[in-house]
Amino acid sequence: MQISDAIRTFRTQQIVTLRQSTQVHYITLLDHFLQHFSGGEIESITAGEVGQFLESQTTNKAKSTRRLRYAQVKAFFNFLINECLMDIKNPCSHPLIARQYKNPKPAVREILDKALVDQLIYSTTSDRDRLILELQARCGLRIGEVLKLRAADVSDRKLTIHEPKSGKESEIAFMPDQIAKRLAEYIIAENIGPEDRIFAVCDSTMRALIRRLAAKFHVKISPHDFRRHSATYASRNGVPLEIVSKVLLRHHDLKTTQVYLGKVNDTEAIRWMDVLHGK
Repeated sequence: MQISDAIRTFRTQQIVTLRQSTQVHYITLLDHFLQHFSGGEIESITAGEVGQFLESQTTNKAKSTRRLRYAQVKAFFNFLINECLMDIKNPCSHPLIARQYKNPKPAVREILDKALVDQLIYSTTSDRDRLILELQARCGLRIGEVLKLRAADVSDRKLTIHEPKSGKESEIAFMPDQIAKRLAEYIIAENIGPEDRIFAVCDSTMRALIRRLAAKFHVKISPHDFRRHSATYASRNGVPLEIVSKVLLRHHDLKTTQVYLGKVNDTEAIRWMDVLHGK
């Protein structure tokens, strides 16, 4: 396959699956890719040549930028292999290249337990703040998704998330019955119109609130820790990983969900063995 044809096919797929801002980053990189290899066929590109191209694009760049460019080129070749069924090996998977651009080992984050999450939520002083934290901790929403919600986005137990992180036009999130009822009551009580934001508060205000709440209990947390808690709590209570990933967190890849889940300690491991097989 000609490189120009491969790039054209990949861009057609991007229009459907990726956000506009993400597409722009790919367009620039792939334009440089086409210029670097001066046409030719994808099958003829070697791992060494891809390594030289990546080096030309990432010299004197931050480590995060280097890893991003590597991931983008790797995704391009994976698309050709998986979607276009090309019988080639991904040159980015060559050990020398993969080692050079590998991601650092993620730091182990402390997962909030339910007792602490409940204390934080119940110590709020307004219905607004409690609902915001519960939509994160019980429904797995990102803080930005919560703050963008409009009254028209609420339909019984479902929430429509517009322009989500996945790049899709919209996604659906779900609520427990009690939260859905209190959210509906809040919208009526506050006289919120269909196109009005439900929570007229900015991101920085909520982060400051969470820092103050956390200080009361001598912990350091961010809004995203509530979303992580929702995933771990669901997983520990027997919810299948596929449901946690696709329904609660709305992740595209199960590997992303696994990063969210807290480390299983010995006590939990033994408890689950007893649940599965009896004592």
